[in-house]
Amino acid sequence: MPIVKEKLQTKGYCVPRAKAPLEPFKFERREPGPCDILIEILYCGICHSDIHQARDEWGGSTFPMVPGHEIVGRVSRVGDKVTRFKPGAIAGVGCFIDSDRTCGYCRRGLQQYCSHTVWTYNSKDKDGSLTCGGYSSNIVVDEDYAYKISPDLPLERVAPLLCAGITTYSPLRFWKVSKGSRVGIIGLGGLGHMAVKLASSMGAEVTVFSTSRSKENDAKRLGASNFALSTDEREMNTLKGRFDFILSTISAPYDIEKFIQLLRAEGTITCLGVPPEPFKVGAFSLIERRLQLAGSLIGGVPETQEMLDYCASKKILADVEVIPASKINEAYDRMIRGDVRYRFVIDAKTL
Repeated sequence: MPIVKEKLQTKGYCVPRAKAPLEPFKFERREPGPCDILIEILYCGICHSDIHQARDEWGGSTFPMVPGHEIVGRVSRVGDKVTRFKPGAIAGVGCFIDSDRTCGYCRRGLQQYCSHTVWTYNSKDKDGSLTCGGYSSNIVVDEDYAYKISPDLPLERVAPLLCAGITTYSPLRFWKVSKGSRVGIIGLGGLGHMAVKLASSMGAEVTVFSTSRSKENDAKRLGASNFALSTDEREMNTLKGRFDFILSTISAPYDIEKFIQLLRAEGTITCLGVPPEPFKVGAFSLIERRLQLAGSLIGGVPETQEMLDYCASKKILADVEVIPASKINEAYDRMIRGDVRYRFVIDAKTL
């Protein structure tokens, strides 16, 4: 009779149904295949998109859901064809764990745009099973979709780089932010604080826009040169036509037109957050100075590894609050209130 391999028993936290509190959950993962690595998870960041999907705010959520795509852990087993990792190595997993590998996007290292991308959670794996994310004790992933991470770094502060880091790094690189660029960052949260660190490290003059004056000192501590209260009309008017590039990190409703007016000719405003309602933008706002209104979605495998290496070389890490798994629901509520500086990270040993 054929030998049937036992599946991996995994502990985690799941959302049993839309908008329900997260609760402890036991489930099974597949045994590692020849090209897979098994990672014992050490830390997993909590991203705002976890909340959106847990509450089915974007539609298409499947339950029970195990969120989490900012994962750092230690490799415990490797398949016999694995070449990039050995047991004991530190590895990371980001927002996706597979793609079709053959399309034009995949061949260019832009796996995030592949029409067959397998997301780390709330997605169908190639065997038809539902993917489960990093609010868990372990994860199995093909080595080609895992990232090398220095063991010398504080790993709890590395975990958010797998989403917040690459989400902000990729547009800064694509729109060629460099020394002398005048960059505006809208919002100072999980994404915004990484955007400030990265843009300033690239030599840009960074201005943070926030609705709260209490964020000013933190903005400057993180590397911003300037701060503007976005609700102060007079203050905003003094900045018209100043910026080469503006990165919007917020998901709350806001008037994007008033930020478009701050761009120089041929400037760009790029959206990372997903507000609940469509923007209202007058065509002349863009036409009269050849402006770009754009969006950006994480980064592919090569760029994500590049970002991790860049952050390691520059000692750029997320500002985090480490929590036990029992406080995930409290963390969700606090994130909605903006009560975090600047990323919650789950300590997986508390599962």
